[in-house]
Amino acid sequence: MKAARQETTITTEERLQEPANLSVREWKNKIFKGIFTAAAGFSLLMLIVLILRIFTQGIGYLDWNLITSFASRNPSDAGILAAFVGTIWLMAVTAPISFILGVGTAIYLEEYANKNRFTSLIQTNISNLAGVPSVVFGLLGLTLFVRELAMGRSIIAGALTMSLLILPIIVVASQEAIRSVPTNLKEASYAMGATNWQTIYRVVLPAALPGILTGNILALSRAIGETAPLIMIGALTYIAFLPENLLSQFTVMPIQIFNWTSRPQEEFHLVAAAGIIVLLAMLLLMNSIAVWIRNKFQRRF
Repeated sequence: MKAARQETTITTEERLQEPANLSVREWKNKIFKGIFTAAAGFSLLMLIVLILRIFTQGIGYLDWNLITSFASRNPSDAGILAAFVGTIWLMAVTAPISFILGVGTAIYLEEYANKNRFTSLIQTNISNLAGVPSVVFGLLGLTLFVRELAMGRSIIAGALTMSLLILPIIVVASQEAIRSVPTNLKEASYAMGATNWQTIYRVVLPAALPGILTGNILALSRAIGETAPLIMIGALTYIAFLPENLLSQFTVMPIQIFNWTSRPQEEFHLVAAAGIIVLLAMLLLMNSIAVWIRNKFQRRF
């Protein structure tokens, strides 16, 4: 009887404390919600301020002459044609190289490699490479591609360097996308008599493709704005011709914009703001196309 009364007393006390505990939890929820909302609002505000500042400074110099002219010592005649075409060349070569190498590495690690210490070491190093400063990849590209392989200060050397830079991002994102494919789909494919490669090609890759493309979009978005690796391999800051092939010298828009911002004349800073607007437009167009392709495959599979 005493034990029963004690249990009844404890139960009654707990019930009396429940409203107080609920009130504390509600206040904690409101506090954390306010913190997260403030963080999101601050980030959005900074983005809006940045975009407004760029547009207010560069809209006056944003015209067709900026796109169709080469760089000049005169701010009113300065254009971004060589850098614009060089950026297109660089991204057109970097995208397929990084996609093939990154996705191929992810498929090997997830579907073919044995789970042992060696593969764990490879996985750890790939994850660590994602945090290496970009200038280190520039030094690697200078040593390996420009000097050892004698590619010179060419588009192919720059594309291979940028592919190494974004490769860890693509590999990690592709691995996560492959892991997210339901095991039942693969088991059903094996039950139908399909080989490992047939299962990967017809089941795993189509199902994981949206996630793989998302990783590639993020990686290429980083690559299009990088300057340090390209400066290290010797990309030109002033160029008055267009690249003709993979071995041509080149420049890119971030380097041209950096060159303008380093000038003492205020007019060049305004031209640089106009160049940033063109770079943002190119980035949005490239990402929009990639997102459209991703959504198309997502609806299909």
